[in-house]
Amino acid sequence: MEGSGRVMQGRGQCPNCPVIVANFHRMDAKNVNEISTLPKVDSIVIGRNEGARLAACLASLAGQTRRVIYVDSGSTDGSPALAASLGATVIALDMTRPFTAARARNAGLAALAVDAPDYVQFVDGDCAVDAGWIGTALAFLATTPAAVVVCGRRRERFPEASIYNRLCDQEWDTPIGQALACGGDALMRFAAVQAVGGYSDDLIAGEEPELCLRLGRNGGQIWRIDAEMTLHDAAITRLGQWWKRSKRAGHAFAEGAARHGTGPERHWVKETRRALLWGLGVPLLALALALLWWPLGALVLLAWPAQGVRLALRTGDWPAAFFAVLGKLAEAQGALGYYWGRLTSRRARIIEYK
Repeated sequence: MEGSGRVMQGRGQCPNCPVIVANFHRMDAKNVNEISTLPKVDSIVIGRNEGARLAACLASLAGQTRRVIYVDSGSTDGSPALAASLGATVIALDMTRPFTAARARNAGLAALAVDAPDYVQFVDGDCAVDAGWIGTALAFLATTPAAVVVCGRRRERFPEASIYNRLCDQEWDTPIGQALACGGDALMRFAAVQAVGGYSDDLIAGEEPELCLRLGRNGGQIWRIDAEMTLHDAAITRLGQWWKRSKRAGHAFAEGAARHGTGPERHWVKETRRALLWGLGVPLLALALALLWWPLGALVLLAWPAQGVRLALRTGDWPAAFFAVLGKLAEAQGALGYYWGRLTSRRARIIEYK
């Protein structure tokens, strides 16, 4: 059996860990009795070098789930030992094989299958779960039999720290109701996930939407409800980090469309086309026209600021509009990277921004 990973400011340092460890084990008899009357809920946490954020993540699950599986991906900051001290079952991935978040989550699912739960809460190691989330999600699933996945509001812990964190916080704020996909944090029916074979191990990004697509094709529903779910710490403070994250999204769009784009859902076909149109088509057209007469090329490039103004007038958020347009260049780079890898039969490596 094997295990997973990620990165934090002040790597390897966890000044609050002794307090968190003490609080983690402080669960009174009343809570234990309440948990025993609920359906069996286990959790899978994946991480790599998360340090104090992992401690906060595991502490937030104390008393909320029956078991916690932590899957580590080659951490060098002592994360496996920390997780074990907090009561989690630790699985270390064999890092001689390429790491993916999907592979880590599948390793957790395999560990749970020995004593299968009714539900599994997936959590990224840089997130803390809201104290009322799992109870609220279970109540929703109990009254919505067709739902196999339920997620809530994921918020950035420090949205004011950078424009990039704020953009992430806005990204998480998706519409309430039935959805096409969830993010890395979600409560799922264990049997439904097993029925479709779990995550696709080889996807380096976009694994949750791809899983949700297959769950939907199998008759399940994905819902986002109006409830606080997790606090996420993106810790994106530099343009280069944001660029890599956008590049990863472009790769996910292209691979998702290649796998499932011909289906009735047209999975990520529009997103891929937009990335290639704005991130590749515009500069190529500008270059071609500039070879004929340079002012024509310059005029074509005005399409970028024009699109930015259009988005800003529609949303009222000028910084977000700017980065939405700029992000298409990074997404196009990610999409082209996927196509090149496919052409040369090279397996893509995970794109980490931390």
